[in-house]
Amino acid sequence: MSLMISGFYASITALLAIGLSIRVIKQRRLNKVGIGTGGNSDLALAKRVHENLLENAPMVLILFLLAEYNGLSAALLHCFGTVWIVARLLHAIGLTAGKGGVHFGRIWGVLLTWVVTIGLAIVNIGFFIGL
Repeated sequence: MSLMISGFYASITALLAIGLSIRVIKQRRLNKVGIGTGGNSDLALAKRVHENLLENAPMVLILFLLAEYNGLSAALLHCFGTVWIVARLLHAIGLTAGKGGVHFGRIWGVLLTWVVTIGLAIVNIGFFIGL
């Protein structure tokens, strides 16, 4: 069984994680901070954006991989994958632009991340109980 769709979205997620990591590195160099944030709010924000992706990605990508392995259609996998990537981009943009406060992108990024997580969990439970 091929898991190419999971591989594709995992790879896009990995590239996004690297991009967000580069933002953290730039802030560290700019502010000459090796560990922690040195009290710098821009560095703290860049770290938080990166960390949030890394907190959510493992669970979603495991659920995604299992859904593909269990036979979820390619169309639905691409729907989940596209919403996942859009959600994470919205969250990163919104958390950054909102400086950690309320922002359209942050709110919708979180909500869509939850939709994908819950949706994939339900799909996999459905496969388990034979729906």
